[in-house]
Amino acid sequence: MAHKLAFIGFGVVGQGLAEILRDKKEALKKDEDFEAEIVAISDFMKGSIYHPNGLDIDTALQVLKDTGNLENYPQMPGLVTGWDSLKTIRETNADTIIEVSYTDVKTGQPAINHCKAAFENGKNVVMTNKGPVALAYKELSEIANKHGVYWGFEGTVMSGTPALRMPIATLAGNEITEIRGILNGTTNYILTKMEVEGVTYEEALKEAQELGYAEADPTSDVEGYDARYKIVILSNYVMNAPLTVEEVSCKGITDITLKDIEEAKNEGKRWKLLAKARKEGDKVVASIAPEKVDVTDSLASISGATNAITYECDLLGSVTLSGAGAGKVETGFSLLIDLITIDRQKQLVKI
Repeated sequence: MAHKLAFIGFGVVGQGLAEILRDKKEALKKDEDFEAEIVAISDFMKGSIYHPNGLDIDTALQVLKDTGNLENYPQMPGLVTGWDSLKTIRETNADTIIEVSYTDVKTGQPAINHCKAAFENGKNVVMTNKGPVALAYKELSEIANKHGVYWGFEGTVMSGTPALRMPIATLAGNEITEIRGILNGTTNYILTKMEVEGVTYEEALKEAQELGYAEADPTSDVEGYDARYKIVILSNYVMNAPLTVEEVSCKGITDITLKDIEEAKNEGKRWKLLAKARKEGDKVVASIAPEKVDVTDSLASISGATNAITYECDLLGSVTLSGAGAGKVETGFSLLIDLITIDRQKQLVKI
């Protein structure tokens, strides 16, 4: 039976998933026995539509492109418009909520409330919003478990690159004693640009903004705040160690100069903004800070906007994973793999 999906938020990432579901519909059915239909979309700026029998993806995308408002979707019997996000979550027949709303990362809202409403109404959630996972992991996990629903958030750390699922699934049996990562593509792009082309921090940042890697206000990236949320998620989920954002010391890259870059080169080292979480006794100590790493380090070779993460394991030693940390298709894929995981779990329950 097809999954019924309600999108809360329909920006770049939401549309990316919608396009994947459209373009790979037959392949997903054939290869994964996976089917999904979008029954509702609710976006604060773009309007809201719901039909219990499903919406046509092409029509919704075209209406949005032509008019900017989903509520111009062609009228048909049973079509409902104008519902806000919470009403859409509670009252549509969706079994899974795609939570990709615009959310304040400092408070996790409104995504935290969206998750609570979904779980309390027996609905799964897959999301790419970091705030709820970093700020309310324990509370939301308990609510989801209480109501027997699935909460997927693979896309919160390295987009579609499986920084969360891979260690849980394939490093099981190891104790992961330390995590080190390049978890922000914007800062890695800037540092690479400074080293390779000899441009200043300001020049590299300007180009990153022109290419869309950095926002007009780059503070979250360049001061390390984005990476701090991600290391908190990794600590809570992968290391099973409670950690709050406030407990993570944080320093960005804004003070790195070309002189610093050259000095590191002369030492056989390279600057990287590293997110680190290390077990010390019964707790985890975490930090975000620029660091000179030896060029032989597995993380030193990661250039441009690519992300990478190294897990230190007691049985396997160091394991490094690298891949895209952002992008419309890549982040859309992170939502898809969470949906496929829900489907597989349901099939196991049936067996």
